[in-house]
Amino acid sequence: MRFEEVLDEVGGFHRFQFVILHILSIPRVILPLNFLLHNFISAVPPHHCALPHLDDRYADHTPQPQLLPHDPDGALSSCRQFPELENFNSSGTGSNGSVPCQYGWTYDRRIFNSTTATEWDLVCDSKHLNQALATFFFMGVMMGAVLFGYLADRFGRKPMLLVSFVSSCVLGVAIAFSSSFLMFAICRTLSGVALTGMSITTLALSIEWTGIKHRTFSGTILSLGWSVGNMLLALLAYLLRDWRHLMLAVTAPCILAIATWWWVPESARWLLVNGRVEEAQRVLQQCAKMNGKTSKLDKEVAGLTHPSKDHSYLDLVKTPKLRKISLCSGIVWFAVAFTYYGISFNISGFGLNAYLTQFIYGAIEVPAKVGTYFLLDRIGRRNGQAWSLILSFFHAVCMCVCVFVGYSGVRTGVAVCGKGFSEAAFTIAFLYTAELFPTTVWFWGLHSFMGRLGGSLAPLLIMLDGIGCVAFLLPETLRVRLPETIQDVEEGRWCPLDVTNVLLGISKCNFGLQVSFWGIPCVKLSVRVLTLKS
Repeated sequence: MRFEEVLDEVGGFHRFQFVILHILSIPRVILPLNFLLHNFISAVPPHHCALPHLDDRYADHTPQPQLLPHDPDGALSSCRQFPELENFNSSGTGSNGSVPCQYGWTYDRRIFNSTTATEWDLVCDSKHLNQALATFFFMGVMMGAVLFGYLADRFGRKPMLLVSFVSSCVLGVAIAFSSSFLMFAICRTLSGVALTGMSITTLALSIEWTGIKHRTFSGTILSLGWSVGNMLLALLAYLLRDWRHLMLAVTAPCILAIATWWWVPESARWLLVNGRVEEAQRVLQQCAKMNGKTSKLDKEVAGLTHPSKDHSYLDLVKTPKLRKISLCSGIVWFAVAFTYYGISFNISGFGLNAYLTQFIYGAIEVPAKVGTYFLLDRIGRRNGQAWSLILSFFHAVCMCVCVFVGYSGVRTGVAVCGKGFSEAAFTIAFLYTAELFPTTVWFWGLHSFMGRLGGSLAPLLIMLDGIGCVAFLLPETLRVRLPETIQDVEEGRWCPLDVTNVLLGISKCNFGLQVSFWGIPCVKLSVRVLTLKS
């Protein structure tokens, strides 16, 4: 008997699982509030050089054309001013007789009352420091993935979830009260480390407590929490225009998450893999009781334990099939984050204000996730992952074309459609990757690293054409049991395609694969059909 059969016996998707999903949806709401917060707390409002002897005449801080020089594009300069005669110094004087700002900057506070850019004047020559804040955060996310990936595998999902909640709460408050740019950057980086624990542990618990037939539903429903957080961020940012108040507001839900943590059960699958049979029996009995099932699990559960063995990230590349899956899924994660964050961090230039664009970006994710749910059980994970990325590539092409289109409505429509495709790819990636890897090897370090690398290189969106096809190399996981050990993967739960089949067009045969080029059969490759083990 395998774990899925035991889970079905105690109720694979009943009241117990619904309670878990509702509790775990809280951290899924918290994540986008912090991951996309850079759009608002580090926004750069319109600004110009401060002119103390003149600015007080203009209540709205609108610069006068005769007071400031023009940039080469004809717009009023944001970073230079005409020199005052009594303080004139020829050094640093531009071709139009202008000099860098001498008295700081005046900011248009009608949209953003206070941001990190206005707090520490991170504009003009210092604007790279403001832009780097997002990079610092995602560097923390990369480090957190490796750290929490190891700790969640070593000490369990539930303890690491609490560590993530508490540390995120403490660091969020520290960020809000930062007194310097350095303090803010350090705390924001550490916050990225802490928040990653929520992402890793919540997905693990939801997948490992759900039966085969309902994994797609639970994964999709849980991901809706991200969309809710996306829209909530737009509302909070609109109501709280001061970045410190906004930071405290997005940190407050961590307190609720800590209060509900006590009702989160440890993963029975993880307990069994680590030989903790009595604890696994106890939580499975709780599950059966809440689901109204009566079953004696002592013998069944005792037969599911695996020899205790220490694992490391090197196990991802030691065996051939797991090495192939790790490489291909890592590339896919690069592409997924490449697309998603490339669009999500671009909330200007579409003819709408930042708050409305953020809200629309979050709202379009809901139908994208619902559509993904109905499609995944029909076309499979592999096809869904590949085609969502390929469609994202075509969106990137359309975005390039729309640069030359003067209608902001067209640009907005194209961007929203692209956001939907990228969100579908992200939703599938979380579910698919969790099903590909065994319980004993926690894989999120590699894939979060690749994902955040993709997010940092998001402007190179045009590369997605070839990357989307890499998903075809991964095995299908639709309606199959989750692998619990590395041996489960290597013994063959799926029948992966060969690399040479990816871009040519493939049709299945009884005894192999027939490769065709534009419909003309070229090569027949024999393949051993692998079956599931009971």
